[in-house]
Amino acid sequence: MGDDSTTGTVVLVHGGFVDGSGWRGVYDQLKKGDYNVAVVQNPTLSLADDVAVTRRAIDAQSEPVTLVGHSYGGAVITEAGTHPNVAALVYIAAFMPDKGESVNTLLGGFPTDGPQPPILPPQDGFLFLDREKFHSSFAGDVSDEEAAFMADSQVPWGVDALGGTISEPAWRSKRSWYLVTTEDRMIPPSAQREMSARAGSTVVEAAGSHAIYVSQPEAVAELIEKAASEVRSPATA
Repeated sequence: MGDDSTTGTVVLVHGGFVDGSGWRGVYDQLKKGDYNVAVVQNPTLSLADDVAVTRRAIDAQSEPVTLVGHSYGGAVITEAGTHPNVAALVYIAAFMPDKGESVNTLLGGFPTDGPQPPILPPQDGFLFLDREKFHSSFAGDVSDEEAAFMADSQVPWGVDALGGTISEPAWRSKRSWYLVTTEDRMIPPSAQREMSARAGSTVVEAAGSHAIYVSQPEAVAELIEKAASEVRSPATA
């Protein structure tokens, strides 16, 4: 398929505890809109490794990229998004660190009086979410069966990934969009609003859990398509 027959190119970056297969619903929606879509499979061992994997995915595209990150994937696209082929950044209930910040830095600033992510103590340098609390905390609006599968197929999240700091935040030089999930029990909605406001993002809010990319793929795809269409012009096409 040549570039002229596509609406644009999107690269999807997953977060911690999950892999790229969770994007299937969003992928299907974007393909219906004739987008080229690449799904990154980050090992989530370190931020530097995940940025390198994401940059390779961007390198492989022949047209400007709308780069999308969910949760920890937001930190990845913040660092990887300075790639010259990235035209737009889309954050889905995501961390949005500034220069010198990390996921750990942002976690440390979250309110302590609300729901806390049920992250278990690290084992051999890796983190997991409490299986019994996965549904309510990560995927509150996902079916019982799907949430159970997500809990039982967790990807170990390396503590080094959470400590990786941003050298040059892409959102300071690229346009960004942010989907705030108002029912989120992993990243507080208030923190999502603060991060997106600091970055000057175009913000949309939706009533959904942290796993909105699984539960409401249409809403997620709609924002991605909005971002892609707004940056796709003769100057960038």
